[in-house]
Amino acid sequence: MLKVGLTGGIGSGKSAVAARFAQLGAVVVDSDRIAREVVAPGSAGLAEIVATFGAQVLAPDGSLDRPGLGALVFGDETARRRLEAITHPRVRARSAELVAAAPPDAVVVNDVPLLVEVGLAPTYHLVVVVQTAPEIRLARLGRDRGMSRAEAERRIAAQADDARRRTVADVVLANDGTLDELHAVVDALWHERLRPYERNVREQRAVHVRQVRFVDPDPTWPQQYERLAARIRHAAAPVEVRIDHIGSTAVPGLPAKDVIDIQLAVPSLAEADGDLAERLTAAGFPRFPGRWWDTPRPAGGPPWDKRLHGSADPGRRVHLHVREVGSPGWRYALLMRDHLRADPEQRAAYLAAKRAAAAATTDSAGYGTAKEPWFDEEQVRAEEWAARTGWRP
Repeated sequence: MLKVGLTGGIGSGKSAVAARFAQLGAVVVDSDRIAREVVAPGSAGLAEIVATFGAQVLAPDGSLDRPGLGALVFGDETARRRLEAITHPRVRARSAELVAAAPPDAVVVNDVPLLVEVGLAPTYHLVVVVQTAPEIRLARLGRDRGMSRAEAERRIAAQADDARRRTVADVVLANDGTLDELHAVVDALWHERLRPYERNVREQRAVHVRQVRFVDPDPTWPQQYERLAARIRHAAAPVEVRIDHIGSTAVPGLPAKDVIDIQLAVPSLAEADGDLAERLTAAGFPRFPGRWWDTPRPAGGPPWDKRLHGSADPGRRVHLHVREVGSPGWRYALLMRDHLRADPEQRAAYLAAKRAAAAATTDSAGYGTAKEPWFDEEQVRAEEWAARTGWRP
């Protein structure tokens, strides 16, 4: 099962995206619809709202006066938080029931307006954000919901802004054009990424990087790492773990393969082989089969054993290196990263070595072997730098 979080600001057209996903075969869990269910007449949720805010929030027929309640709380942060404390736990519980009832090969799209605000992003395999220009949103709210411009602006301001939503977005769907244009991008996302991603999660298969191809430095690599690290941290909970961005994408300005390398520190590899491995796999980071290790430096010692996981997401390749905290491989990954960050001359030398290795072979395994002599030399230079600067991992 693949769990997708779908969100967007009020008036962005998020519901149109959810409807298209449903047409394509997704199981859509609509948090807005559930939010209405949990405060329906006769429900415990409605009774608690009345006890908190008074009978003024009831319509003449005994149902919740949603516009009246909205006007009461959306300009008052304290009141809004009291309302959320009543409704959010009930919505989450009902959503969990619907997800549990979905088929094992389902793509479950959870339509959550306040996904960012309540910190749910790390609980999904992928987060999709629908983004629309503010003026278009205001026009839609006036046309489709009968809101005055002032009321629409107030509702928009009460939610997270677009910049904050983008920090959790694996995919941003622009919805400034026609419905047909929106459907085209949703369809492409479904067929090219979501369905293959679900299949990889179900079959516990990580995406291999078989060919070496450099791309220019991407300024969003650190933000992509943060999203991935949040998912890994959520999967490892309640155990507190150290997670680091390592490798070339962790060095600003360095061209690299478009692969996010992440290091997860564990007390022992025996722990990495137990429940943690299962939780990482369920979160979309299955283990690569076989034995994996780092070449010892200096040469001659035993291999530095590790575990290697990858991403099941065909749209975001990841290498997750699971190493024992304090081990030589763990320390070297951090040392090399920090040395390259600090030394522009060595960054340039490393890039030259990478390009020479890529010219010799485009096969990923052969490329790694071709770089080994440079790593041996880098180990000496980096240790000298560490001693001179007092570096610690």
